[in-house]
Amino acid sequence: MSIVSQVILQADDELRYPSSGELKSIKEYLKTGGRRMSIAQTLAENEKKIIEQASKNLFKQFPEYRKPGGNAYTQRQYNQCLRDYGWYLRLVTYGVIAGDKEPIEKIGLIGVREMYNSLGVPVPGMAFAVTCLKNAALGLLTIEEAKETAPYFDYIIQAMS
Repeated sequence: MSIVSQVILQADDELRYPSSGELKSIKEYLKTGGRRMSIAQTLAENEKKIIEQASKNLFKQFPEYRKPGGNAYTQRQYNQCLRDYGWYLRLVTYGVIAGDKEPIEKIGLIGVREMYNSLGVPVPGMAFAVTCLKNAALGLLTIEEAKETAPYFDYIIQAMS
């Protein structure tokens, strides 16, 4: 949920107008809208490149994942890994667009550790995979854009750690 929606809903719940502080936060959110849209567009347009680089770095660090018995050994398992990487990249994009980590939490992090543990997927490996996604993605952004985007990746990594 964006800051605009949060402010409106909270003010309405309390039967009041938004406060000057809340209006200031909306103004700041709107002021950074162009940059957030640019970041989202860069990530979306470069999804394949980001995922390829991230997976290359992940499997270089953990070659056992691609060997017999590894979680990405078969083509099907490998494709599922790449699918998950794309999903996490989209979650980051949602957070950037909203200017908030709430979409990441609501859409993608509830139960993620339990899910991967139940599937026998090494959670530290998934956290490292998101770190690889982060590094690949931030390398395509300006310094200012990278500073704004990094906390969304870090939020996912922290949730897996």
